[in-house]
Amino acid sequence: MRVLLLTGSHPRHLYLVNKLMELDIVAAHVMEVRESFVPNPPEHLEEIDRENFIRHFADRDEAENRHFEGHTEVLGQVPTLKVSLQELNSEETIKWVCNQTFDIAISYGVHKLSNELLNVLGKHAWNVHGGLSPWYKGNTTLFWPFFMLRPNWAGMTVHRLSSRLDAGDIVHHSLPLLEYGDGLHDVACKAVKQVASDLGEILTTLPLEDIQYTPQKGNGKLWVGSDWMPQHLRFVYNTYNNDIVDYYLDGKLPQIEPTIISAFQKGE
Repeated sequence: MRVLLLTGSHPRHLYLVNKLMELDIVAAHVMEVRESFVPNPPEHLEEIDRENFIRHFADRDEAENRHFEGHTEVLGQVPTLKVSLQELNSEETIKWVCNQTFDIAISYGVHKLSNELLNVLGKHAWNVHGGLSPWYKGNTTLFWPFFMLRPNWAGMTVHRLSSRLDAGDIVHHSLPLLEYGDGLHDVACKAVKQVASDLGEILTTLPLEDIQYTPQKGNGKLWVGSDWMPQHLRFVYNTYNNDIVDYYLDGKLPQIEPTIISAFQKGE
C-alpha cells in the first residue's frame, strides 16, 4: 500500500502523518503550511467574550501540545512538497502529484482541492474530516457537538473526496473514548488519535477493492465559518465550565447516540 498524503502543518495533522509513517506506507506528502494556530481576539468584544476567546484558543494550544507532543515535524523521510494556500491547487502542485506513485490519496487539514487536482488523485481518494458527517460538515465541527450538548457526537469521518465539501461517500466514522475530566479540546485531540489508529488499521488490513462506501443522506448541516461567534463560548465556559463531558457521563444530558459506519464491520 502506497499512500499520498495531503495535509496541513499543525501538530494534529503531523500526528496523523507520523502514525502512518510508522507503518511504512507513506509514499509522498504534500504539506500546506497553515495559518497561526493561536489567533488574536477580534476588536470590540465584551470583556466576557474576550476572556473566553483567549481561554478557548490558549486551551486548544495547550491540549494539542500535550496530546501531540513530539509531532511538530514529520518524523521520517519521504518526497515532500510544501505549499502555501495559493499554491495548493497550482499547476506545479498537480504536476508534482502526477510524478508520484501511490495507490490511494488521503487529505487532512488542507483547504478545498480543485477539480483539476482531484482528477489526478486517482480512483481511491479519501478525506479525513474533523466532524461526524453528515450531521457536522464544514467548519468548527468538533465544537458544535458540545454546543448542542452532545459530546458523544464529536468524532471524525473518513469519506471519499468530492467536489462538494465533506459530502463524499463515507468509509468510516471514528469516535474517541470519553472520560471524566475531558474538556472540549481533549475530546478533539483524542478524536484525531482515534482516526489515525483506525485509518492505519484500515489501510494495512483491508484491500481497497473490498472497501464499501455509504452515500451521505441529506439530513445533516454544513456549518460555515460565519456560524461561529465568540459569544457561543459563553455556553461552553460560563454555563458549563467546559465540563460537558462530565455532565454527559453522569447521565445529566440526553444519551442520544449517532448511527456509526465502520469500515471494519463491512470488511468482515
